[in-house]
Amino acid sequence: MIEVSGLTKRYGDKTAVNDLTFKVLPGIVTGFLGPNGAGKSTTMRVIAGLDEPTSGSVLVNAGDYRHAQVPMAELGMLLEAKAVHTSRSAYNHLLALAQTNGVPRSRVSEVIDLVGLREVARKRAGGFSLGMGQRLGIASALLGDPQTIVLDEPINGLDPEGILWVRNLLKGLAAEGRTVFISSHLMSEMALTAHHLIVVGRGELIADVDVEEFVAMASTNVVVVRSPQAGELRGLLLGPDVTITSKEAEVLEVRGVSVEAIGDLAFDHQIRLHGLELQQASLEDAFMEMTRDSVEFHAHTTNDNHTEAPARLAQTAGDRR
Repeated sequence: MIEVSGLTKRYGDKTAVNDLTFKVLPGIVTGFLGPNGAGKSTTMRVIAGLDEPTSGSVLVNAGDYRHAQVPMAELGMLLEAKAVHTSRSAYNHLLALAQTNGVPRSRVSEVIDLVGLREVARKRAGGFSLGMGQRLGIASALLGDPQTIVLDEPINGLDPEGILWVRNLLKGLAAEGRTVFISSHLMSEMALTAHHLIVVGRGELIADVDVEEFVAMASTNVVVVRSPQAGELRGLLLGPDVTITSKEAEVLEVRGVSVEAIGDLAFDHQIRLHGLELQQASLEDAFMEMTRDSVEFHAHTTNDNHTEAPARLAQTAGDRR
């Protein structure tokens, strides 16, 4: 378990994390989400004992990780997959970690097989692709057979097979009763992997909920109705808290009325329905809505197919000539 209590971390006059409190429970995969600059990396560094909190505390498995007797058995971390001596082979990198942390040599071979690096284990890590580097980083995190695993962007650079492998690996570790805490910017994958979410913005907690609840909190669900009597149904549905739009003559997009209520209303008034579907927002939609005010940098777009900026640049170049 990870327990973060009133965590605040300042760097000079900048507050990276402000009074952050949450728990990461064993037995499930917990996702850690937030825009760039939200304080995720800082929080993970404090969990790993790499940064000292300005105030507040972090406990890993009910203790201070910095004082753990067998650190790699308590917490497995992946913060930067490329933090490897480039001249060492993958095997020797893991062996060095094992020998300095009391981990048996046999465990090195186990994690190499687990992450699928057997064929390149004796090759220099500096020549690894991004995806291979990620696998080596995950192997390093799992080397001590830890009770708690914290991974920052573990699927970055992986191909579809690798992403599926990581997803199944994390779920399997959680099923063993371990604490699994992962960050990612890939919302579609987080929706498939995580059961619970910790969402932060500008260093503060935005949500601490299950994935389904987070989507429900943020989204305004749309019921798509197909009916040859759409006009009649629209008149029956209109109300003070109901919004109805229509892109086709026989299709209504209804906000503010449940699927069940629409079905019952249509039945009571003998209105034929050819389709009745609830379209829920995706995790990505919910994330964008819930963190909209926490994004530090917003891209600027124009309404003229993005031609304004290139035209301005071209004119500037002409002026310089």
